[in-house]
Amino acid sequence: MSTNIRKGSHTVIRLTCHIVWSTKYRYKVLQGDIQARCRELLIQVCEAQEIEILKGVVSPDHVHMHIEYAPKLNVSSIVKSLKGRSSRKLQQEFPVLKKRYWGNHFWSSGYGAWSSGNITDKMVNEYLEHHRRKDSNDNSDFILE
Repeated sequence: MSTNIRKGSHTVIRLTCHIVWSTKYRYKVLQGDIQARCRELLIQVCEAQEIEILKGVVSPDHVHMHIEYAPKLNVSSIVKSLKGRSSRKLQQEFPVLKKRYWGNHFWSSGYGAWSSGNITDKMVNEYLEHHRRKDSNDNSDFILE
């Protein structure tokens, strides 16, 4: 797993998340050549957008990906690109899918996304608590106790 940090002239960033989406009706069609091609297509989309795949699994009826991405991107647009291109290409290349998925809807409409990273919520809260001025009346806290 990479721990590369993206650096700009004024920024230090590492954004990672775990995303999951499934085939429409949870049909177990991601097997054999279709599964292999799906994997290739997802890798192509990620390479084109400079998204690093930290780990990923193409299961028979869903996909899991743990990715690292640039701050100019957002999770919604990443998933849209992954699902859109893979759906289009898979249905073009495998006519059996077009028969099963009328209306060109290969993936279910939703997805799940969870942020991940190097630090936990507890670590962030401890860091903020450390920097809080307890003896001051400047009301610098966003959440008052």
